[in-house]
Amino acid sequence: MGMLSHIWNPWHGCKKYSEGCAHCYMYYLDAQRDRDGSVIYKVKSNFDLPLKKTKDGAYRIPSGATVHVCLTSDFFLEEADEWREEAWLIIKNRSDLRFWLQTKRAERVLQCLPRDWGEAYRHVSICFTAENQKRADERLPILAELPFAEKHVMCAPMLSEITLEKWLRTGQIGKVLADGENYDGDRVLRYEWVKKLYDECVACGVEFDFVGTGNYFYKDGKTYRVPKAYQHVMALRSGLQFPPRNADVPVRKKCAGCPRNASCGGCKQCGKCR
Repeated sequence: MGMLSHIWNPWHGCKKYSEGCAHCYMYYLDAQRDRDGSVIYKVKSNFDLPLKKTKDGAYRIPSGATVHVCLTSDFFLEEADEWREEAWLIIKNRSDLRFWLQTKRAERVLQCLPRDWGEAYRHVSICFTAENQKRADERLPILAELPFAEKHVMCAPMLSEITLEKWLRTGQIGKVLADGENYDGDRVLRYEWVKKLYDECVACGVEFDFVGTGNYFYKDGKTYRVPKAYQHVMALRSGLQFPPRNADVPVRKKCAGCPRNASCGGCKQCGKCR
């Protein structure tokens, strides 16, 4: 991953696809603005973001940065087929960036690659989401066959115990991430599930990032309700990071009117968005 991280959403909106989508954060955030998250559209003002420059001629996204693509959609969404070729050209043009593509639509990836796929796209990483063992077993065999230089797995929202040891031992997986369910989701993440994944990654020498606890986290016989502002902090303090990371991070002051946010963003919890 690059030293800097940016988000590029060339299109917005998505169709719910599997179990992990039940309480989609994008649907939640759209609903706060009285919008329908299932409406898919090209974001014209943002579509060429990686190519945009400042007044002095420098790229807005500097060389060496990591760009997370389609965090409010899915890059391999069928409804985006008409826009994807142009997006690939933009990605190819910025070979000095690291593009991170994350998807649940494993079976569509190969057919959606550009015709000139190869060395010109070695700066593109693919990350498959696997929210439970069923989806891991479906998607990871496809991931193993894809021609990407870097491959990763995101277990989020993690809904059950998941074992990835078979795939970690192939040496193809660069990083595993785990997170709970947040925003309006209430499905519980269990400590022992995360610990099992962590142990597998350590044994195989694969980087592991426990991103967040989610709203509800079970450990030592007790279920904890964790405000959004504390979820990443508590994940860091768990010690389930490989290689180890500094857990001495400040806890942001929580918004007085909302149990989820660190600061007021004007959501329907407090009515300030109106």
